[in-house]
Amino acid sequence: GGRAGEGYAAQGNILVAGETVDALAETFESTARKPLAKRLLDCLDAAQAAGGDRRGQQSSSLLIVGSEQGYAGLSDVAVDLRVDDHPRPLEELRRLFSIHERLYGKTPRPKWIEVDDGLRKEIEDRLAVLGFDRLEDWAGEANLEERVDGMDAIDPVVLAELRTRSA
Repeated sequence: GGRAGEGYAAQGNILVAGETVDALAETFESTARKPLAKRLLDCLDAAQAAGGDRRGQQSSSLLIVGSEQGYAGLSDVAVDLRVDDHPRPLEELRRLFSIHERLYGKTPRPKWIEVDDGLRKEIEDRLAVLGFDRLEDWAGEANLEERVDGMDAIDPVVLAELRTRSA
């Protein structure tokens, strides 16, 4: 079966029931405020919860392209994740996406945390534990360089990762 609406087309074959495609479409329509990748992951989960494929689960993928949406604007591939031959491919795809989002996502600048003297000392101490003098150097090694811009404010994702790795 299939269904189409504004900005999407949903279809499937060898499904448990027609409700599978309906669940996917309804989820896409009801999540318009979310980023596209999260909407699509929610759609996959909804379709699976509504019955999914009669053959069970085996693989899942997520591909999103847009002009200069890739890493540092150097490509058009924003997300390209694939899970093959896995007992829980949707869970694994979400896990991979969480890593992708941490490494390649962007936190809006207004959500960054102001670095006061106490936080500056904490950051410097944690960097020292990891063998670094500068946040930019550590962030580059941690593949978080796109999330660092000086020490006046810090992306909460960077701070959380720094705390985790230096604990």
